[in-house]
Amino acid sequence: MAESLPVAILIEDERQIRRFVRTALEAEGWNVYEADTLRQGLIDSGTRKPDLIILDLGMPDGDGREFLHDLRGWSTVPVIVLSARVGEEDKIEALDAGADDYLTKPFGVGELLARVRAASRRRRDAGAGLGSIFEFGDVKIDLSLRTVHKNGASVHLTPIEYRLLSLLIANAGKVLTHRQILRDVWGPSHTEDGHYVRVYMGHLRQKLEDDPTQPKHILTETAVGYRLVQSA
Repeated sequence: MAESLPVAILIEDERQIRRFVRTALEAEGWNVYEADTLRQGLIDSGTRKPDLIILDLGMPDGDGREFLHDLRGWSTVPVIVLSARVGEEDKIEALDAGADDYLTKPFGVGELLARVRAASRRRRDAGAGLGSIFEFGDVKIDLSLRTVHKNGASVHLTPIEYRLLSLLIANAGKVLTHRQILRDVWGPSHTEDGHYVRVYMGHLRQKLEDDPTQPKHILTETAVGYRLVQSA
């Protein structure tokens, strides 16, 4: 029944892209509502209780970042940005404004659906509570005991390394910008100290990845930030 389907709101002014995305989502079992303005998208976001929002930044009645600022005042629904803007600053600003993911146009349906599935998993995990055990690859973290094991062997992390890993776990699958990581791990006075993140991400990879030079779980989003993925 349609009522039991997850709900997605597609905020996009290009009709062809709306048709393309809607067809792909409906084939995956989504109930899709379309909005061709930010104003309509915000109304739908408040009335239709969506499980996902897909947002174009360049809309005729404003900038999608303004929509994100408004939405994040009252909702935590996952938002995937679709945009022709490819500049790293555009991506960073959208993610800092509250987007969960960023996909540049043109894009393939396979990648879009993979990101939709990842956003849905994060929402389910958040709704069920993270639980005390988190695993990726052969790494097992007990969040209640604050212990980390790799292939059964104990791994020692410094307090900062553990805070960084905990932040990645809490946002698993989501892109975290350098600024977000610096603010949450080191504090707001360190948001320009990007080298801290690179150094400590390197430490985590050395300790937790099978091959730190080709990480499968602690991934770099070039010029934007990092993402932790459970399934390589």
